[in-house]
Amino acid sequence: MFRVWFPTLRKKSQQWIMHLQPSASFTRLAEVGKLETPKSHCQYDTGQLFLHRIFGYRGVILFPWQARVYDRDCNSKPEDADPQKPPSAESSPPASNPVGKDVRGKTHTYYQALIDSRDCPFVRAQTESVTFLGSRENSRSLYAIPGLDYVAHDDVLPYSTSERTPLFPRAVRQVPRVRARQRLLLLTLKSRNSTTCFTEPPFAARETLRAWQEKNHPWLELSDVHRETTEGVRVTVIPFYMGCREAENSAVHWWRYCIRLENLTTQTVQLRERNWRIFSLSGTLETVRGRGVVGQEPVLTRHQPAFQYSSHVSLQAPSGHMWGTFRMTRQDGYSFDCRIPPFSLESKPDDGDGAATT
Repeated sequence: MFRVWFPTLRKKSQQWIMHLQPSASFTRLAEVGKLETPKSHCQYDTGQLFLHRIFGYRGVILFPWQARVYDRDCNSKPEDADPQKPPSAESSPPASNPVGKDVRGKTHTYYQALIDSRDCPFVRAQTESVTFLGSRENSRSLYAIPGLDYVAHDDVLPYSTSERTPLFPRAVRQVPRVRARQRLLLLTLKSRNSTTCFTEPPFAARETLRAWQEKNHPWLELSDVHRETTEGVRVTVIPFYMGCREAENSAVHWWRYCIRLENLTTQTVQLRERNWRIFSLSGTLETVRGRGVVGQEPVLTRHQPAFQYSSHVSLQAPSGHMWGTFRMTRQDGYSFDCRIPPFSLESKPDDGDGAATT
């Protein structure tokens, strides 16, 4: 059996030290547990502990989602059209296939997961990326649930541990951020004794987890995933419909989208600019340009190859499309436009007020 080691990372010179430096004082090894064989076909159970294959954080699986993955790398040709051009009438994607008729979606398993709060400060991904609208009909406020993430089945590295409290308790209490009078835990530790075999997940779902998932299903559900690779940089987009709110006597539809950038090469590359095209069913086409993303210009290196963030978009129409590019620069000065795969912004029938409940 293998032992899994997780480095306790500390900040130095505004960068996260992701590799081990035995002579340095800012890295410490801590034993996490024993690595298990990843599952190739069947799903992981609620309560399974894991390490994230890309970001390295510890987490626990809450429940699965079945998503359609549209991978343009498997369907595109080298002579693909200019990514800045809007889709033509002939290539306009039908509602059933938001990335075009030449890209077929394949079903993959993703998981709603909870990040161990001890690792949140060191993850190169927003740990408050799951957001929802306020409960009032005219509210434009956005609220975040800390510590939730969406994890692909292939990114799960399962492990077991003999720790009595394998996750920092505060992480469990924060999902969701409940009112003080409620204080409901969605997961509970299984009771064990010293002779118990640690082959089963240490957590079990409470009924409140199932009820919370069912109630908030509309804005939690992951249904479509879009991928495309340019010059060795893969961009993955996951859109979510959040609901509709009234503003100045008109309906405003809200979506959030999660973006992951992965450097699949050994060369360091940095994101410098973003260039978005946003098409609304109302007939408007908007261009959004700017430096970096979410106030950062992330550097993707061999040791820190990925970065993930979330943002939001609103339209005065029930549907639309987004696509664009990221301007990337390598260490040798070479620059290129990394394509953001086009994806649909589709609304859903409102179920109540569309707000999250706790």
